[in-house]
Amino acid sequence: MKVLFIGDIVGNPGRKAVKSVVPEMKKSLSIDYCIANCENSAGGSGITYAVAQELFDLGIDGITLGNHTWSKKEVTNLLDTEARIVRPANYPQDLPGKGSAIISHEGKNPIGLLNILGRVYMDGVECPFRTADREVQYLKNYTKIILIDMHAEATSEKNALAWYLDGRVSCVLGTHTHVQTADERILPCGTGYITDVGMTGPYEGVLGVDREIIINKFLNFMPVKFELAKGKTQFNAVLLEIDEGTGKTCKIERINHLI
Repeated sequence: MKVLFIGDIVGNPGRKAVKSVVPEMKKSLSIDYCIANCENSAGGSGITYAVAQELFDLGIDGITLGNHTWSKKEVTNLLDTEARIVRPANYPQDLPGKGSAIISHEGKNPIGLLNILGRVYMDGVECPFRTADREVQYLKNYTKIILIDMHAEATSEKNALAWYLDGRVSCVLGTHTHVQTADERILPCGTGYITDVGMTGPYEGVLGVDREIIINKFLNFMPVKFELAKGKTQFNAVLLEIDEGTGKTCKIERINHLI
């Protein structure tokens, strides 16, 4: 099975990049499922119903979120009605939405999708390790193929979770920093890993934001309103090949296109 996982989609530039790359890539590479982190897909922070539908229409099969999950008010209704979107599972369980889902297509084996939020330099949430234990055990009732989006700041926390789950999940893919790392690998028991998949969005800014705004913020230390950068865009993703019989990753490949 081939799975394409797209790094944080940022605003309209990121969605345009998806439109120019994903439909053709799914055909040419015979991709079975396409998953994307979309917590910044609406105006650079959060997600809306209209944006989610646009991304689904472009070939995204499942959406993960992160620490900007609640940026748009309408997301509460969206999370309760759209089964293909997951928010961090280690938020309180009585909040809208859910942290894991089974994504399926007719004629294809289903995959389990889990979203976890890190705690180092992030929100105060439940333990990501114990939350993963609970959710992975649940997903194992339905499929051997389990993908985890670990949305976290600290490299060490992402790396530790991957080792903790090695052999129990198909992959642990880091998001949040918007910078693609060059450490993709398959751990000894078959779990694919990369510290950060990267970002799909503005290339000529600072993590997608207009560079002059960010530079001035560092110089002046004053509050500013972020605006997305203009110019070229980038498409960051990883392509996974997963053994459907064992759920183990056979191959993980970084993708980095400039558009």
